[in-house]
Amino acid sequence: MKSSDKHEKIIRAAVKVFAKKGFFSARISDIAKAAKVADGTIYLYFNNKFDILISVFDEEIGKFIAQTKKLVDQEENPQKKIEVFALKHLSMAKENKSLAEIIQMELRQSHKLIKEYRKTIFSEYVDIISAIIRQGQAKGIFRKDVKPGIAKRAFFGALDEMTRLWVLSPKPPYDIEDTAKQISNIFLHGINAS
Repeated sequence: MKSSDKHEKIIRAAVKVFAKKGFFSARISDIAKAAKVADGTIYLYFNNKFDILISVFDEEIGKFIAQTKKLVDQEENPQKKIEVFALKHLSMAKENKSLAEIIQMELRQSHKLIKEYRKTIFSEYVDIISAIIRQGQAKGIFRKDVKPGIAKRAFFGALDEMTRLWVLSPKPPYDIEDTAKQISNIFLHGINAS
């Protein structure tokens, strides 16, 4: 097996183990077992459990952010961009429940390393929303008095709460597409210029 394949296998296993057991309860041996590699193999790729978690954030969440930006950039209309962002965010809970669970649980930890990481990775993510808002304001579509920094957190908060509901529910109570549209509509009615 190629080195990059083992690295990817360990990351995928770590996502599942962290989602199931939580970061602090998970052990390197749990990840090794899930990846079907020897415990020592983990240390060929990662220094410790925090290194694995940061790699999960960098690689998996990094891919998700890149995909979201690409989808948003394909739209011209800022209102449509908001809907695209909402649908992509909520779809993650359906497509990769383990990753959504890690985001919900582990990024809320108070450990210093995680807090520092949270500042950078989620700033990049929610800044997609504020960029859309600024673009809509420049085009006269969104109200000029709306502060993008506040609006992005309000919008993300609504999406995050729905994701939390799906992560914790054995059967999601709402349809993802309908939920994305409803949250977007509520938000857009609040910031639209007319």
